[in-house]
Amino acid sequence: MKILLQNILISDPHSPYNNQHVDVLIEKGMIAQIGKYISTNDVTIVSGTNFHASPGWMDLHAHFRDPGFEYKETIETGANAAAQGGFTAVLLMPDTMPIVQSKSAIEYILKRSQQLAVDIVPAGAITQDLKGKEMAELYDMHLAGAKAFTDAEHTIDHSGLLVRALLYANNFEGKLHVRCEENSISDGGQMNEGPMSTLLGLKGIPGLAEELMIARTIYLAEYAAAPIHLMGVSTEKSVQLIRDAKAKGLSITAAAHAYNLFWNDSMLADFDTNYKVNPPLRSEDDRKALLDAIADGTIDAITSGHSPEDIENKVVEFDLAAFGMIGLESAFALACSSDKFSAAQLVNALSIQPRKIAGVEIPVIKAGEKANLTIFDPTAKWTYNTTSIKSKSKNTPLLGKELTGKVIGIINKGKWIPNEDLGQNF
Repeated sequence: MKILLQNILISDPHSPYNNQHVDVLIEKGMIAQIGKYISTNDVTIVSGTNFHASPGWMDLHAHFRDPGFEYKETIETGANAAAQGGFTAVLLMPDTMPIVQSKSAIEYILKRSQQLAVDIVPAGAITQDLKGKEMAELYDMHLAGAKAFTDAEHTIDHSGLLVRALLYANNFEGKLHVRCEENSISDGGQMNEGPMSTLLGLKGIPGLAEELMIARTIYLAEYAAAPIHLMGVSTEKSVQLIRDAKAKGLSITAAAHAYNLFWNDSMLADFDTNYKVNPPLRSEDDRKALLDAIADGTIDAITSGHSPEDIENKVVEFDLAAFGMIGLESAFALACSSDKFSAAQLVNALSIQPRKIAGVEIPVIKAGEKANLTIFDPTAKWTYNTTSIKSKSKNTPLLGKELTGKVIGIINKGKWIPNEDLGQNF
C-alpha cells in the first residue's frame, strides 16, 4: 500500500524537515521519499489545510483489562481506541486477572498484539499480586519484553521494598513507574478535598496524600541513585517537588493525565460519576500549575489514564461508582485545548518524552526510516460522539461535546488507520 501525505507540516525535532511543509511518500511501511510535489500512481492521498505529521504518539498509562475483564476492554478494542486517538504505542498497566507478574504473562500480551497496528508494550508488576509486600519476578519479565514495572494505581507503602526494587531494577536498566498516594490519608475519599467536596458532602482526597508520597519517593530514588517515573501527578505542590528534584539533577520523570489538564473539581457538582477519577479532578490552581509544568518541561508526558468501566460500575450511586474514565480517543483534544502549548510541545509530551521514558525507539521522519506516524490537525473542531469511541466501554462525560484538536490517523507497521469519524474526504 502506498500513502502520500501532501503538503504536510512535519513536527519532529529529530527530522531534517522539522517545521517544513513537504510531501511524504510511504511504501511498504517505509518512508520512501520526502520532498516537494511528489507525483505517483495508485496511492492513497492524505491532505488537509493544517495537517501535521509527527513521530507516532505513545501513551504511558492505559488499562486494557485483558486478561480477566474482557467485558470492559480487550487488547484488540483497546488498540482500536488508541489508533482512534493517535497513539501508535501504548504501555499497558498490569492490573489484570491474572496480574501481569511473570514471563508468561508478558509473552501473552506480546503474542496477542503482534498483528495489531498499535505497538502494545507490557508493563510488569513491581510486587506480587500488587500487594506491596514481596517483589515480583522483575528480571524474568524484563527478559520477556517488559519495558517498565508498576503496581498501577496501587501505591507501594513499604519504603524498604521500594528502595530494594529501585536498586534491583537499576542493575538491568529497568525503570519503575509509581503512583503516589498515602492511603491512610486518602482512604474512602471520593473526590478532591476542598470547598466543592464540602459543598457536596463527599469525603475528600487531600492533595497532601499525593504530595507526601511524592516527596518520600523522590528521597528514596535519590538514595538509590536510580531513575523513577511518577504517574498521575495532579497538584501544584507535587509539581514544585518535582521541579526542585529536577533542579538537583535527579533522574525523575513525571506524567499528568489529560483530564487533569482540562477539568477541575467543579465538574462534580451534578454528581456525574464519569468525572469520578483517581487522581481526582483537583482545584483550578492545581490545573493551571499542571499546564505550566507541561509547558516548562517539569512534567514530561501527557497520559490518557484510559480506564474502561462497564455500566454496572459507573451508573450507580456516586459513593459506589468505580474510579476512571476512558481517555485514549480524547487525550489529544483535552491537551490541545490549552493555549499554553505549541504543536511542537504537544508532540514532545505525547511522543518524544514518553518513548524516552519507556526506553523504546523514537521514530524519525526521514527517507529510509520505518513509517511510524501520527497525522493530526491541532485547530480542527469536532464533536465527540458514539463513532468516536472504539473502546468497549463508554464511561466518558464527553459525548456530544465539541472539542478542538483532531487526530486524522496513524501509520504504523505498514498500515494506515484513518480516524473513522472525520466526516471528510482526503
